[in-house]
Amino acid sequence: MARLVTLITLAGFVIAACGGGTPATAPSAAPSAAVATATPLAPIKVKVAYTNITGDSLPTWVALDAGIFKKNGLDVELLSVDGGSRGMATLLSGEIDIATLGGAECLSATASGAKVTVTAVGTPVFPYFLMAAPEIKTVADLRGKKVGISSVGGSADIATRKVLKDSGLDPDKDVTLVSLGSHAQRTAALFAGALQAAVDDPPNTTELMDKGFHNIYDLAGKRLATAQTGTVAQASFIGANREAMQRFVDSQIEAVAWMKKNKTQAVAIMKKYYKAANDAKGFEEAVDFYLGEVFQALPYPKPELWADAQATLGASNAKVKAIDVKTIVDDSFVKSAADRGVDKR
Repeated sequence: MARLVTLITLAGFVIAACGGGTPATAPSAAPSAAVATATPLAPIKVKVAYTNITGDSLPTWVALDAGIFKKNGLDVELLSVDGGSRGMATLLSGEIDIATLGGAECLSATASGAKVTVTAVGTPVFPYFLMAAPEIKTVADLRGKKVGISSVGGSADIATRKVLKDSGLDPDKDVTLVSLGSHAQRTAALFAGALQAAVDDPPNTTELMDKGFHNIYDLAGKRLATAQTGTVAQASFIGANREAMQRFVDSQIEAVAWMKKNKTQAVAIMKKYYKAANDAKGFEEAVDFYLGEVFQALPYPKPELWADAQATLGASNAKVKAIDVKTIVDDSFVKSAADRGVDKR
């Protein structure tokens, strides 16, 4: 009998060591604790580009600098490309695997025969204020003036046209829209006096206000839905690299959650990419703005976010008008992240 008891006891130890049996209480360790003891994921190399020095890019910057990509098994080579049009061209050439760029660029590319897929929309509202020179008091005062955009058909163009139309102006007749290639160049042109107005976002708005510019239309406050900045790849890349894309989407979602707990570090990361001095103003407010007014915990690529872009671009391009947006979005990656509680990490 003693020998039987001993054998049963030893068998119990073996089962426990191999993970067998059902514990009386399921483990409730925080995700961070689980990560600390988990076997590291085999790294997957990906080339990624962001297309503007703007708060829209924060989740990608944070995911890299805070080690979230690395933790999730991604070896990311991060590149900066000026403007959404160039970003899309770089993506389609195969020079990069994933880009964060505007939904409008995705429509234009699709209309031209490209096969691209949007797996997340990190910025689902226009995060803009229409900033104008001191002598411009209302949007109506822009008649006959120069207004800056980054590129024709880009996010800033869509937003600017919406503001002008809502204010009774014809974007193609009543103002001169000046395409400058990127968000940074648009801001620089305002500072140089080459433009009388342009949409801009924090922290640039702080510096603009310090130099006498002021907000004459608050798109951000209206929380107008749009596919401002999304996670985009060629459909062929996603088909062959679903695990890489899942890890990328997971990392961006984790980055937003991380920023909420680590605001000081998020501000420092934002300043780094803006190449701003440590005492530069407006960055704390910018991080608060994006976390509170712009970013969503789960960035679903909802087809309705393309309504304004499709209406604007479709007015002059029948192929854009005919696109079924449902065919260029894939929300399965965000759904998977939601099911696994990635946004709670």
